[in-house]
This record gives sequence, C-alpha cells and structure tokens, in this order.
Amino acid sequence: MRIGILTSGGDCPGINATIRGVCKTAINHYGMEVVGIHSGFQGLLTKEVEPITDKSLSGLLNLGGTILGTSREKPFKKNGIISGVNKPALIEENIKELGLDCIVCIGGNGTQKTAAKLSEMGLNIVSIPKTIDNDIWGTDFSFGFDTAVSIATDAIDRLHSTASSHKRVMVIEVMGHKAGWIALYSGMAGGGDVILIPEIPYNIRSIGNTILDRLKRGKPYSIVVVAEGIKTDGRKRAAEYIAQEIEYETGIETRETVLGYIQRGGSPTPFDRNLSTRMGGHATELIANNQFGRMVTLQGDAISSTPLSEVAGKLKLVTEEHDLIVQGRRMGICFG
Repeated sequence: MRIGILTSGGDCPGINATIRGVCKTAINHYGMEVVGIHSGFQGLLTKEVEPITDKSLSGLLNLGGTILGTSREKPFKKNGIISGVNKPALIEENIKELGLDCIVCIGGNGTQKTAAKLSEMGLNIVSIPKTIDNDIWGTDFSFGFDTAVSIATDAIDRLHSTASSHKRVMVIEVMGHKAGWIALYSGMAGGGDVILIPEIPYNIRSIGNTILDRLKRGKPYSIVVVAEGIKTDGRKRAAEYIAQEIEYETGIETRETVLGYIQRGGSPTPFDRNLSTRMGGHATELIANNQFGRMVTLQGDAISSTPLSEVAGKLKLVTEEHDLIVQGRRMGICFG
C-alpha cells in the first residue's frame, strides 16, 4: 500500500512523534510506502509531497512542531467552491494521481470535520486527534495536552513565589477557548486558589470574597488560573479583565500573566511521546486491516478507534461532575 500523511491546524507537541509512529510501523512492519503531504490539506490541493523513508524519521521523537508543516486550509468552506475551483473534487483527483490508498490526517476538531467529509466522499481516511485543548470528542486524552498542562503547571509554580513575596494576587491565563481542560488540570496541579473555565459561569464577587477570606485566614496572596475563553466584557483578554475586577473588588494589588503560545511549543513530555507512538501505530494497523473512516482514540488504558461520523462537530467539555472539580470544591477551591 501507498499511504499519505498530513498535519493540519495549530502546531502541538507530539505531532512529529506521531508521524514517526505511523511511518515506522508502516515501513518496517507492514512494508508500506509513505508519502508526506506538506502544509495540511493545502498540500493535497497543490500536490506538494515528498517520500518518507525510515532514515528521514530519525530525531523526531522529541522534536516539537511538525516536519510536514501545517495550515488551516478548510477545503469544504463555502461548499468547497472557491474562485471557481471545486476543492474537494481537486483533492480526490490529486489523491488518485498520487496513487495514495489512504490519507492519515493528524489534527484537531476542524481536521476531524474535514476528514469525516472526505470519508463521506468515499476516500480512505484514518485520523489521529491532536490538540493541547483536549476537547476532541471520543478520546479520553489527545497528545499535546499533557505537555501543555506540564508547561502551565510549571508557570503556576513559579508565580507562587513572586505572589507570596509581594503579597499579591496573580492571575495566569492559559489556553482553552471553549474547553477548560488545561486550566482545570494545571490549576489543580499548580495549587490554584481560583480556577475559571468557560463551562462554569462565575461571579466576580464570589471570587473577591474567596480572596478576602484567604486574607483573613492569614493567606495574603492568591493564585487565579483562567482559561482564555471565559466570558469578559469583550474588550480585554481574560487575565487582564479578571485582574482588574479582582483589584476593584478586593483592593489587593493584582497582576496578570498570559502564557500564550509557549504552551504549544517545544518538546513533548514522555507521556505524550508514548501516546503519540501508540496512536500512530494503531492508525497504521487500521489501514492494514482496511478499517477506514475512523479516528484513533484512547479509552482508559487502551488504544482503540471510533467512526469519524460520530466525532465530527462534537466537543468534549468539562462538566461540573468531573472528579477534579468535585474534589477541588471540597478543598475550598473557587470555580467561580
């Protein structure tokens, strides 16, 4: 078999480890031929491809970013017809011209939607979930999340010392537009006193009261972890808005830190390297068994897969019943 592989959407630690897992399994175990497709779905429109050999996979396990490059090209946007070009039809034609028996799509929610639509066209597609936000439905965890949580937790750890020294409130903003998984996991791991996520409404007075109560109990500083997607007045970033509101409510000096793209860069954690390797290998196994139209998943400790048709368009969000939130509230942590 001759398979193509692409990476689409935002960069994320563990993509290269996943490419390595797919391609080494395909080449060494199944004797497949592998073609790397550059710049996501854009590469399928322009036929910007290159052969991938076992030698070209050296050094990928701990390398951040993606050697194939990425883009946010959405070939089905505006019904796929852009400037008179039928992008889905062109992709189908180019796949046939390149002689590809299957395309492995590594990406987040947008990529899963596109992969599902290509599968509906009758193309052989296998996808692997990739996002630091951990919001892809159908999988317990996606690679990149553990690394992002580790980076955010390290930043929170460092803010404790400066907050304590100056007796301030420190607000740290982490990624997560619609899902608060990074804020929840890093906030709990980093000892956050207030954790705000998009899924749970907050009351600024309740937050202020929590901080003032800590002050009365001899705790002169507080750490507030916020997801970037929480509701604000619409004019400020989450951290800036919350910091100003806290200072107004409490009178305590408050500073904000926005972690930003640091969470997405650099080398993946050992957990993410192993998850990427396992998911990549399973994707190749699906191809070898002619099981197409599926996304690789992690269910408990087992690597499995689920139909792309069931994944597309769904988000995995934090619920108030999550055990970290239940336990956090029992310990006195404010969630808004």
